[in-house]
Amino acid sequence: MSKAGKIISINPSYAIPGGEVSIRCEGFEIGDSDDYGVFFSGRKARLVGASAERILAIVPGDLETTDVDVHLENAGDRSASFRLTVGKKLADDLHIVANPAVDPADDSIILTRSGSRGQQLPVTLYRLEKDGFLQELSADVMNPTGVAFDQKGKFFVTNRAQGEVCRIERSEEIVTFSTNLGIATGIAFDSRNAMYVGDRSGTIYRVSDFGSPEAFATIEPSVSAYHLAFGFDDRLYVTAPGLSSFDAVYVIDRAGFDSRFFRGLGRPQGLAFDQRGYLYVAACFEGKRGVVRITADGEKGELFVAGSNVVGLCFTRQGEMIVATNEAVYSLPVGIYGTLLK
Repeated sequence: MSKAGKIISINPSYAIPGGEVSIRCEGFEIGDSDDYGVFFSGRKARLVGASAERILAIVPGDLETTDVDVHLENAGDRSASFRLTVGKKLADDLHIVANPAVDPADDSIILTRSGSRGQQLPVTLYRLEKDGFLQELSADVMNPTGVAFDQKGKFFVTNRAQGEVCRIERSEEIVTFSTNLGIATGIAFDSRNAMYVGDRSGTIYRVSDFGSPEAFATIEPSVSAYHLAFGFDDRLYVTAPGLSSFDAVYVIDRAGFDSRFFRGLGRPQGLAFDQRGYLYVAACFEGKRGVVRITADGEKGELFVAGSNVVGLCFTRQGEMIVATNEAVYSLPVGIYGTLLK
């Protein structure tokens, strides 16, 4: 019998380079030598742990395809391959701190280089075209954090250093839309196209069409940022990462009253809904990091994408999940569509 054994399953089914996957196997022999391993399209992976029935492996970087064949080797024996979908790197050398955003006009992706608070960088906003070209935008926003398009296709960015929201016109002109928003981070629009902005100090603001903010809800402060998204029920879902490994996703009703939708996440950050009502959150869950999928009723969560340092995500009209880490962005062909993409 082959000492390499057989792969039964890989969990989760999607990953980005650097993510940890669990390989369920049978018959894999562990000896005293190092003459064994896991290979992803020919590249040997770093192992976190291994036994005859389960192997924990880190997905290597610089893989040439998203359809990756995974196999086991031991003492010259090789197992049959098992398929894993791994994200393709689209851009790096960024500093993303929240969700990227898809421009509804042309399906390009807006990315940020945020920098530390008060740090002025030469370029802070980028447009990733569908052909892969990364365009520097001349609009210069200090510490861009939340980026979003409203239902009319207008592009808005929060500036946490100045506590304001800016509207970006023609990718180059900055118009200050609203001020006095504290440490302005997350941004989202409801079904009536009303804007909501999160001040990570503890307040969610609702902003009028004329840019006037009013306090809408108060929740626990965050050590980094608020991340906002509206669900099909037109309630506002919020993550406020703290220092606990058991943080919650909050849900806020139309009257501004909050409750806990789902608990048990470590440092939950960017979040997005799909058209079936599932919620996806960049977080750590049950000791595993990446993108967590939560059922529409908030009863169950599972790791959907394995990844390290994931801060946000969004969906394209092509059914891709765009996964952002704090320094790079990846595309995963998951066949899932977001709520705002028609």
